[in-house]
Amino acid sequence: MSLAELLVTPLGWMLRGQRPDPQRSVRFAPELAALRTIAVTSPDFEAGGRIPRRYCGIGRGQNVSPALDWIGVPQETRQLLLILEDTDAPLKSPIVHMIALLVPGTAQEGAAASGGVAEGALTPGNLAVQYVPAFRGWLAYQGPRPLPGHGAHHYGFHLFALDRELDAHTIGGLGDLLQQAAGHVLASGVLVGTHRS
Repeated sequence: MSLAELLVTPLGWMLRGQRPDPQRSVRFAPELAALRTIAVTSPDFEAGGRIPRRYCGIGRGQNVSPALDWIGVPQETRQLLLILEDTDAPLKSPIVHMIALLVPGTAQEGAAASGGVAEGALTPGNLAVQYVPAFRGWLAYQGPRPLPGHGAHHYGFHLFALDRELDAHTIGGLGDLLQQAAGHVLASGVLVGTHRS
């Protein structure tokens, strides 16, 4: 643990009981509601398991995005929306670490598509991914960085299949995104991992 982490650990202890209302997660946003489900997994950590340090944010890890796999994307999907969210930050709302728009894989005739992203793919240099400003204007992957001493944080990798294409350049943040995605979500899924400092 670094000196900076040691210095803020007492603050984490003091704020241990302060967490956002879970209903404020994007998982429960009415604009992103869907009837169908996508299965999201990772070869790098199990559902509900600890996210390795390699995938944690700068100062805690190498900030490399984990590999993600999914199955069950509807054939009519035009775009995928991937949101990384910390639902345990000591704030009123969860912290959105990343908002990414991806091109879906090609489905076989009459079948739901499988696909995913490779480890390290969610970087600013990947032209196959568009980014919408997340917390503090973050663009691209910003890995887990829980407040030291605050306890375990849960990080949701939320995937949404959209029946339309959104232009990241016209979206100023999560609020704009929710408005533009409303009524266009075909299916959704989430992979949750944990980390503590």
